[in-house]
Amino acid sequence: MIEGDQYIKRVNFFFSFLNTEFRFRLYEEKVRGNVFYDVRFKNETKIISVSYENIEDYFEVVVFKLQNGEMPDYDDKVETLHLSKLNEVILSIIDKNEINLNKEYFREFNVTDELDRKLLKSAKELRLCLKHFDDIKSI
Repeated sequence: MIEGDQYIKRVNFFFSFLNTEFRFRLYEEKVRGNVFYDVRFKNETKIISVSYENIEDYFEVVVFKLQNGEMPDYDDKVETLHLSKLNEVILSIIDKNEINLNKEYFREFNVTDELDRKLLKSAKELRLCLKHFDDIKSI
């Protein structure tokens, strides 16, 4: 099991592009014992949640589109976007060259375990999604 402070450090490392490229700032860090961890990043229009349930080994990235500066309801299918669904849409509108450039961006990120692999995979997917977020017509 990973400790909460280690999870937060890893998320901040793998998702550092949120700050450098997309002007997100660290918004919130939640650690509930050794069971649940959530790191949230925020910009003017979105909050991104990178959460992990330690016991269930369940990892999830969710993009919340803010409504008048407020988070939507988790069950709001229009304003609460799971990375897996975003990824499906984005992969259909980008070309292989862009995917390769994105892989190159993350080339020097080393993974040490399964959680790192999940974090890196999601970071790669999220970066592509954010680059084309405004190109998405429907989800």
